[in-house]
Amino acid sequence: MTRALPRTRPPLAAALGLALAAALAPAGGAHADAAAEPTVTALKFTVDVGGKRCAVDADLYTPAGVDADHRAPAVLTTNGFGGDKADGSTAATARTFATRGLVSLAYSGLGFGRSGCPISLNDPAVDGRAASALVDFLAGTRAADDGTRIDLVTLDGEGDPRVGMIGGSYGGSIQLATAAEDDRVDALVPMITWNDLAYSLNPNNADQHQGVSSDTPGVHKKQWTGGFFLIGEAQGLLNPSLDPSRIGGGGCLHFVAPACDTKRVLDSGKLPKDKADQVLTYARSVSPVSYLDRVKAPTLLIQGQADTLFNLNEATATYETLKAQGVDTAMIWQSWGHSGGMRDPDSGELDLSDPDLEASYTGSRIAAWFDRYLLGKETDTGPAFAYYRDWAPASEAYATADAPPAPGRALHLSGDGALVDQPDQVVRGSREYRNWLIPTSHSESSLAGLIGLPDPKPHDLKGTALDWTTAPLTAPLDVVGAPQLRLKVVSPRAERNQDSGDAADQLVLFAKLYDVAPDGTRTLVHRLTAPARVADASRPFTVTLPGIVHRYEAGHRLRLTVAASDGAYSGNRGVKPVTVTHAPGDSGTLTLPLAQD
Repeated sequence: MTRALPRTRPPLAAALGLALAAALAPAGGAHADAAAEPTVTALKFTVDVGGKRCAVDADLYTPAGVDADHRAPAVLTTNGFGGDKADGSTAATARTFATRGLVSLAYSGLGFGRSGCPISLNDPAVDGRAASALVDFLAGTRAADDGTRIDLVTLDGEGDPRVGMIGGSYGGSIQLATAAEDDRVDALVPMITWNDLAYSLNPNNADQHQGVSSDTPGVHKKQWTGGFFLIGEAQGLLNPSLDPSRIGGGGCLHFVAPACDTKRVLDSGKLPKDKADQVLTYARSVSPVSYLDRVKAPTLLIQGQADTLFNLNEATATYETLKAQGVDTAMIWQSWGHSGGMRDPDSGELDLSDPDLEASYTGSRIAAWFDRYLLGKETDTGPAFAYYRDWAPASEAYATADAPPAPGRALHLSGDGALVDQPDQVVRGSREYRNWLIPTSHSESSLAGLIGLPDPKPHDLKGTALDWTTAPLTAPLDVVGAPQLRLKVVSPRAERNQDSGDAADQLVLFAKLYDVAPDGTRTLVHRLTAPARVADASRPFTVTLPGIVHRYEAGHRLRLTVAASDGAYSGNRGVKPVTVTHAPGDSGTLTLPLAQD
């Protein structure tokens, strides 16, 4: 099993980014042995975006030996949420690639560090255009505020530098936003980032119509959202500035007014059904789901299996969209994400204390991606899809496939609480659970893994959740991908109130998978759960669970739990008893995606 990050974690603001860490800077390996330290030059830019003039604080890393007669491609990188150009991940990433011979430009995203303007959640028309102005600088067609111009970067044409981008979380989505605004970007490596921020902050895993997006407002992910909001609002204290452009709107100190309004609506719990599409319009409009059709740059997506903030389904949605429109795309599911999961260095996984990219599978894939699309080498960039198996030896930790497996093996929910293989094995019967007005289930304390705090074991209070469990497995079962639950419930109060005009009156439930060991010990796989707001409780509905990579060992049992609440999320308004009925040939199903031999 994976283990949590060590106690020597970065501060919360930097940890929320979890982009690439300081240890990525080579201290050894083929590239580092012969390379000299790059020259670092602090620069300021004033950019016009979104009707405002914003200061951008940046550092240029010039590799030894690169000049006007010996040009090199460039890498542009920025911070995760709460970080800046000098944090352990952003600066180290820039230094790493400069040491490897690429011109690197690290900058503080708008609203962070000493860069101006309020936080707009990587709006392409604001943050994307600001990054595009830095591409102009790399092209040699724009000067910094002090007059500095460069002629260091390989050009594909007049004003067109050869440039890639890399970064994680907030520094991941900016790459897609920039590529949507500027087709000069040649290669992207977005790590642990989102597809639809409306889903990330207010997920509805029921009846999704496009990737992770649903027409029905979801369930407020209040712990993660609250943590980000506090970090964003604290930027004025963390980075004091008299720059008036940094003042936010809508009652917020450092967020643009639409982002502030989004948080206010989520906190209120009132989700008008007649304005369902407007509730999170801004969050969705600034998300890749809204502009991926404009992204043409080759993209290597890296997502974390231990990530309750941006789960594997988000990267899969982006991957499938880019592949469908013919963009060169590959996807890696690594072990670690915002929720921890880093394994021992000897595991072969990308380790933030290992300075050599080629020392890990993920690092070697990143190096190959830039070799191919920036350096023009005939490098094999690897398979379309790879995933990390924590049960395999280090040399075999990653398995590959043409794409994530689709759900294929169906298990049927039986009235006696069993999960059975055949419909005719279903026992007729019905069972009821009901919510309380306070949370009665616990999956995680969302920020605990980032700041080293203990987190109670997942639990569900009796009477507020229902379980269905397989018999002990006779052979290992490897689940790879997003399981799907098809369910029909009876909830008279939810049915009576579903036309109230307020989506908060609709039924909310949480579906999740446990691994039950022979001694009865339960493990909630990566502490993941699938919140679902059911628009019409009188009809069957489908819940897509977060993707997992997990081996259920022989002798273990797989358990599906449907719970009424979860402490990390908002829940039902009012007590809503729920009954699940079963009959042979007429029962719910759990369909699992299994690893292909």
